[in-house]
Amino acid sequence: MTRSNLRHAYWIGGGSGSGKSQVAQHLAAEFGLQVYETDEAMADHIRRMRSEEAPALAAFLAMDMDERWVEGPPEAMLDTFHWFRGEGFGLIVEDLLSLPTGPPIIVEGFRLLPHLVQPLLADPKRAVWLLPTPELRYAAFTSRGSLWAIAGRTSDPDKALSNLLERDRLFTERLASETQRLGLRAISICLDTPENRVTDEVAAVLGLS
Repeated sequence: MTRSNLRHAYWIGGGSGSGKSQVAQHLAAEFGLQVYETDEAMADHIRRMRSEEAPALAAFLAMDMDERWVEGPPEAMLDTFHWFRGEGFGLIVEDLLSLPTGPPIIVEGFRLLPHLVQPLLADPKRAVWLLPTPELRYAAFTSRGSLWAIAGRTSDPDKALSNLLERDRLFTERLASETQRLGLRAISICLDTPENRVTDEVAAVLGLS
């Protein structure tokens, strides 16, 4: 039932710094679509999630900044981070079902894990994941002025930043493996890949152009 109710949705997932939001906004403007940004819903979803439904989130909120980003290895950060575990994904679906079904909507964000999105796809061509290289991710965070936004609040910013970047690299690798296993589309993006080329390729994959 949910799959048919979300036939009007297009999905753009991927690693942080891959340009998902910019691509979604460009496509929305060009093709007259709605946009649902999962990042923008995170604070609201945290308020709506009960601790028994989100144990990883509860554990994360109980940590201080060093416990979150300095003291553990990147592999543990990847495996225990609540959004990477899919906590709160049901609230994304709940939000989408409450929105008008027209015009079609682009859903974007790193929280769109392939194995969670796949059961909602009436057509597998309605989804794509953007996979940034580590160099692109670093450049994207630097250009946004957010490179040290988290790491700078710890007692060891250099180590925290290194951990964060490695965790996100591992997450992107996981997305690449999972999309391949599930037969879903993914696009690798390098530092020198023009943004308009990415937008055009996503439009082609999603069947918009």
